[in-house]
Amino acid sequence: MKQDIDFILEGWEFKPGMVQARLVQTRGRQVIQMRVDLGVLQLETEGRPDGTQPHGQDTYFDYLREQARMTAKGKHSFALSEEQCQEADREFVQFYHRRICWLALRNYGRAMQDADHTIAFMDFVKGHSPSEDYTQAHEQYRGFVLFQRTQAAAALQVEQSKPDRAVDEIRSGLEQIRTFFAAYDMEEQFDEDGMVHHLRNIEKSLREQYDIGETLREQLDRAIAEEDYERAAKLRDRLKSRP
Repeated sequence: MKQDIDFILEGWEFKPGMVQARLVQTRGRQVIQMRVDLGVLQLETEGRPDGTQPHGQDTYFDYLREQARMTAKGKHSFALSEEQCQEADREFVQFYHRRICWLALRNYGRAMQDADHTIAFMDFVKGHSPSEDYTQAHEQYRGFVLFQRTQAAAALQVEQSKPDRAVDEIRSGLEQIRTFFAAYDMEEQFDEDGMVHHLRNIEKSLREQYDIGETLREQLDRAIAEEDYERAAKLRDRLKSRP
């Protein structure tokens, strides 16, 4: 069996600071290949990126949730063991790699799905962490994951010709990032954060390019703030009825 990967790397020069990804058809399925400085990573597009099913579950997160549920039946609290922490870290890294690949490939829906998996896993870790150090080792990246999810959500709405909803996605994402900053007493750093600046620039560009004033969501928020509940009810109906 041919074992060298020279033919895969030929003509695909590594470029530092750039996510290089491509979809490849192989053995009856499609996989992602990601160029790295020492070669290439190959990721599955479905389930866990490495294609395994830990303890028969789709992901290690699914396995841990089941373990926590079973432990709760015995009236005990569930805390991650050292080995479970290591395996959880492996899955976080795998989903990170696939998420940035989906963004590079402009498959924004799949990028959002992988971001949602990571955020839910972070929530689980926060609730079952063996130590504050382990919690913080993951929480420090929450803002970044929220940032990438917001980028993907906004891009998907633009792709679907709904720029006003892209603005709403950005505003929603910014509020989630603000909440994250506030939770760790860093709210004063929010306005100076590079990710926040980037999202605000995208919002500004969208408003200018598509001549967007107040979105329906913004009008609803203002009506509620002004206690104009009759107008708020009408705006809610319009939001629910739009395609």
